[in-house]
Amino acid sequence: MPSAIDRLDLSPKRVQFNVSAPALIEQAIAAGEGMLADNGALMCTTGDRTGRSPNDKYLEDTPKIHGNIWWGKVNKPVTADVFERALTIAVDHLNARPKLFAFEGFAGADAKHRLGVRVITEQAWHSLFARTLFIPQGSKAAGGSSSSPFKADWTILNAGKRRLTADEQKAFGVNNPVMILQSLERKMVVILGTEYAGEMKKSIFYAMNYDMPDQGVFPMHCSANVAKSDATNVALFFGLSGTGKTTLSADPNRALIGDDEHGWGPDGVFNFEGGCYAKCIKLTREGEPQIFNAIRFGSVLENTPIDPVTRTPDYFTPKWTENTRVTYPVDYIDGAIIPGIGGHPRNVVFLTADAYGVLPPVSKLTQDQAMYYFINGYTSKLAGTEAGVTEPQPNFSPCFGGPFLPRPPVSYARQLVERLKQHNAQVWLLNTGWTGGPYGVGERFKLRYTRAMVTAILDGSLKSVPCEPDPIFGLPIPTSVHDVPAEVLKPRNTWKDGAKYDEQAKKLAAAFRANDKTFDMPDNVRAAGPRV
Repeated sequence: MPSAIDRLDLSPKRVQFNVSAPALIEQAIAAGEGMLADNGALMCTTGDRTGRSPNDKYLEDTPKIHGNIWWGKVNKPVTADVFERALTIAVDHLNARPKLFAFEGFAGADAKHRLGVRVITEQAWHSLFARTLFIPQGSKAAGGSSSSPFKADWTILNAGKRRLTADEQKAFGVNNPVMILQSLERKMVVILGTEYAGEMKKSIFYAMNYDMPDQGVFPMHCSANVAKSDATNVALFFGLSGTGKTTLSADPNRALIGDDEHGWGPDGVFNFEGGCYAKCIKLTREGEPQIFNAIRFGSVLENTPIDPVTRTPDYFTPKWTENTRVTYPVDYIDGAIIPGIGGHPRNVVFLTADAYGVLPPVSKLTQDQAMYYFINGYTSKLAGTEAGVTEPQPNFSPCFGGPFLPRPPVSYARQLVERLKQHNAQVWLLNTGWTGGPYGVGERFKLRYTRAMVTAILDGSLKSVPCEPDPIFGLPIPTSVHDVPAEVLKPRNTWKDGAKYDEQAKKLAAAFRANDKTFDMPDNVRAAGPRV
């Protein structure tokens, strides 16, 4: 049966393919899509959607993929008919535009495990975003030129300026003008009603999370870096937005492999992307010099206020959102590994931003604990990362990437543990959240302390330090960390009222236990959780 995609007009007279970054910036400015900051970055706004819209995302349900999917809140099914009707709206809208942009590149730095990605947009800045985040053909990040013709394994149709009408909303059974639809069988993404560019990035990560396990690759929501003096000293940092993946992996003493999405295959880890997508609220040159210096011509600032006279970005005023972002090619980080490929990790760090203020800043996990805390994936949902979230909320996100998992979380946890055992990697839980009390009472862990803990993990000095178990969570807490005050390591010691700490800790422990009941896990793994 013919599909609306067959009517998409991609003739050269109206579609510009693989436009260079300077030309895209010029066209975006000419079209009024953005303005150039004094540091050379293109600043664009995304309208009323300044974060992802997970409640508006849907997956086409087909017999071929149905039994593989973790159906529920994350993966909400739509019929093939609904997908086709939405696709028709997108195609008709794009065909009516006088000009379109098409980026063709890759997801996956390892040529043995990569997907070809075609992104069709009506806005030049969206095409620049795709060119920055994915891997352009012929680039150093892609491994140089190739004689093989490009094959689009996945296609994104970004019709984000086309909002659903009231009648269309009623026909689709939705309550707002935004829909993001993905089809694992058609290998296609349709974006309607939102101009937030992160939807493109995360839709391809979702695709990799489905496709890569069939290639023997464990897909991961993590950053990765490697010691400049030791290529075998690779580290992974798992965590949701705002927990520190980008910040902690951008280390002047280590080479960046990538800041957000990776695969762990037979030969080691590799970056899924060709760029970084960093939060820049409260960004300073002193605090995060590598990220600050990466913001230059060719990078894209999202929803960051700019002084109309000096054109200097204001990283401290959340005029539109707390979720201000910057996108830049990974090679804008000095010393980054290009292509983004590394060996097998020696250390794996789980990052959490605990708004309760009760988890220790660092703990050394057993393999059973690693599987337990990976499946539960606790953090706090931070303001601005999703539509409607205005203050931190406790949040369990399986595998530290629940919104991007098409398959059941336990299947990814098993892949992790298999690789930990095979390569003798050590897992750590690092809390970058609050200490001395919950959010609103305590304070965020000092970045210099967190960096000192990361340094001790990665240089191997923390591995031999004795640990004492937390009485409620059972987490093994190192008794000392160089350059970190001893009282910081045990969270109860940082609270003025120990009884209130106990109350909060038991509350979070009970939340863990309520959450772990929703997963089928081995008894030894379940026993590795908190003591309630």
